[in-house]
Parts: sequence; structure tokens; C-alpha cells
Amino acid sequence: MRVVLTRRPGFTLIEMLVTLTILAILAGVAVPLAQVAVKRQKEIELRRNLRLIREAIDAYKRLADEKKIEVDEDSYGYPPDLETLVKGVEVEEVIKGKRIKRVVRFLRRIPKDPMTNSYDWGLRSYQDDPDSDVWGGENVYDVYTRSRATALDGTKYRDW
Repeated sequence: MRVVLTRRPGFTLIEMLVTLTILAILAGVAVPLAQVAVKRQKEIELRRNLRLIREAIDAYKRLADEKKIEVDEDSYGYPPDLETLVKGVEVEEVIKGKRIKRVVRFLRRIPKDPMTNSYDWGLRSYQDDPDSDVWGGENVYDVYTRSRATALDGTKYRDW
């Protein structure tokens, strides 16, 4: 009597281990790439938000320098806080011989800091030291993130 062994369909243990090893290697490569992509997207959003706030501060300063809005002399023409950029200021203009008052808003809302996930930005006044971590409260000359993390290019986010 002869015994005939037939091969059953399926995978051997070795084939399964090789497949799982290849999948683990691919997943190990994909996860860091995804983390870098998320960090890069947050950096892009941070740069965009910083630019937006700084342009609003500059627009306020421009109106103050043109004497179109009333400001305190000790503020050097910079806004007292970020909320003023959202609420807006009243501007008086002369158009075709008529005095017109209108409210100029510089921001729709204060942008969120993507690094700290909050609306709490670090502020610098014109009178503060450039490296100071404490806001003097006189005006808003510049903004920065409160995150102490390092960017992909090796710089600190708070130095942007």
C-alpha cells in the first residue's frame, strides 16, 4: 500500500513570518514619515498665523503713523493688545469733502497657535528687550509662539 501525501492549500509558517517582517519594516518607515509630514504642516500653519498677526500689527501702526487713529504717545503707535486688532478702531477720513467715520478691523479672530494648540501667544512690546519672555504690557510690537520645541530646520519656534 502506498500513501500519497497531497499538499493542502495555505501558507507555511515561514511564508507568514517573512510577510509579517516585510510589513513591519514598511510600517516602521511610514510612521516617521507621517510624523514629519504632520510637523511640517503645523510649521506651515505657524508661519502663516505669525505673518497674519504681524501684518495686522503693521497695518495698525501704519494708520497710527498717518494720524488716522488716536493712540497714546507712549504706545509708539502699536496696538495695546491683540483683541484691539479683532475689535477694530474707528478711523476718520475725509472723502470728497465729507468726514466719514468707519471701523477698521485688522483680524477676524485671533489665530490659534498650532504648536501649543491655544490662542495664547507670546507678546513683546516696543519697550521690552528682544529676548525677554515677559510682556511689559505697554503695547504689542511682535508675537511669538510659547512652544519651546525645535523646528525641522533646527531653529526654535519661538525665534520665528
